[in-house]
Amino acid sequence: MEENYTPHTFLLQVDTNNISYLNEAAKWAKFLSIIGFIICAMLILTGFFSGTLLPTSLNEVDTDLKSMENISTGFFTIWFIVVAILYFFPCLYLFNFASKMQTALKNNDQVSLNNSFRNLKSCFKFWGIFLIIILCFYSLIIIFAVLGTAFISS
Repeated sequence: MEENYTPHTFLLQVDTNNISYLNEAAKWAKFLSIIGFIICAMLILTGFFSGTLLPTSLNEVDTDLKSMENISTGFFTIWFIVVAILYFFPCLYLFNFASKMQTALKNNDQVSLNNSFRNLKSCFKFWGIFLIIILCFYSLIIIFAVLGTAFISS
């Protein structure tokens, strides 16, 4: 006979081995999130400076690329800033996971542990949704490439 599952009666325990694993995971998560924040800052700086550096370098390379100067300046600035903003949120979730996990383990605090796992879930959810969007975008590109090739060859 099957037992009925009720989520309120199912209790997991965090033993000594799991505490050390969670503590190490929190340290690595904090390290990765701080590196991610630094990358976000570098992307934003690159976005702002691409508006001044890119036209100069295009003029030095080839005069035929001069027409791209106005388009590329604004596009690359916006592109780098958008990428930095998109990358900021999973880094923030990861940093919150690490901080709250370290607090939970240090103070034996169930609320911090729950909040920590909620932030970890949000980080994975963000990357999952982002991956689905990218895969859909790639699928559309492939479909249009195949249709374009079919129309050109016929």
